[in-house]
Amino acid sequence: MSRIGLANTENVAKLLNGYLANLHVLYTKLHNFHWNIEGKEFFTLHAKLEELYDGVASEIDEVAERILMLGHRPAASMDDYLKAATLKEVPSEGIDGKSVVILVLADYEVLIRELRAAIKAAQDIEDEVSADLLIGLLAKYEKNVWMLEAYLK
Repeated sequence: MSRIGLANTENVAKLLNGYLANLHVLYTKLHNFHWNIEGKEFFTLHAKLEELYDGVASEIDEVAERILMLGHRPAASMDDYLKAATLKEVPSEGIDGKSVVILVLADYEVLIRELRAAIKAAQDIEDEVSADLLIGLLAKYEKNVWMLEAYLK
């Protein structure tokens, strides 16, 4: 048992590392869209994308620190992230606003599904701190999905 009173944290740390890898891919992808968005939605989405990648940046630190608190090492190289991520990169090219929103929504669906699995894994070992962190992130992504879907209507 660890100093924080948890045992069998390997699976939770593995899920958190997978999520961390996805966050790095998402962070890069949001920057890509921020730089390459074109068309009439440019001003609105350019600013929104900056808000989104700033949020991901703070998430990255929280998740990596939680992995350390559990007694494991967070992935910390692009090679590790690309091997572990389920999100995929996109090329650096001009893209319209509707396509950006559709692609971001697809990534958020993946994150939401993976967050739910990680929450269950954390709760199964009574790791309420990790579960709480992940539930807060889940709430944020659910709200973002709602807002982006409303934008598309």
